[in-house]
Amino acid sequence: MGIAVAQSTVARYLPRPRKPPSQNWRTFLTNHLAQTAAIDFFTLSTATFQVLFVFVVLSHKRRRVRHFGVTEHPTQEWTIQQMREAFAWDQAPQYVLRDRGAIYGREFAATTRDMGREQLLSAPRSPWQNPSLERLVGSIRRESLDHVIVWNRRSLHRILQSYFAYYPSARTHLSLAKDTPEPRAVEPPEQGRVVAIPQVGGLHHRYQRRAA
Repeated sequence: MGIAVAQSTVARYLPRPRKPPSQNWRTFLTNHLAQTAAIDFFTLSTATFQVLFVFVVLSHKRRRVRHFGVTEHPTQEWTIQQMREAFAWDQAPQYVLRDRGAIYGREFAATTRDMGREQLLSAPRSPWQNPSLERLVGSIRRESLDHVIVWNRRSLHRILQSYFAYYPSARTHLSLAKDTPEPRAVEPPEQGRVVAIPQVGGLHHRYQRRAA
């Protein structure tokens, strides 16, 4: 029609294609459960007021505890060694979820990168972004450590070893449809009566059927 219209004017009235919304943090974790592991420290004071540090590695898939370590003086080198012990080079998860603690320095990042893995850093002061591991630490305290006296590093290691022997085969989870991290077969009444097997020094029990 002989009217010159600027491209910016036309673009203002044209419909713009909508980009699909980016997935949120929860969706990402849900979609990558099988390839994600979480790591973190928690502390405990002994009967003599010595502070011990516990390092835990949790696989998000079925909430399996892959490794734990106890130390009086955590260092970057010690933490790197714990990661090597937790996963073989060809079995490490694709993503490692952790907080922004200063103990995870450049060497830790380089080791993770050399293993072909990517680090996912939670936001500062946001423990809710590492929910599975935070829940695990809470369970350890409520179900074990709050009921015993820890004398030293060996004592704590022994207690945790007992708890982590109970956790995968007897500790049920609502998120796993009331199953355990290591799946259990349903035992019909024909297999015998239900018996209680003490675990974690008698703090908990595992129930299974045994023939008379």
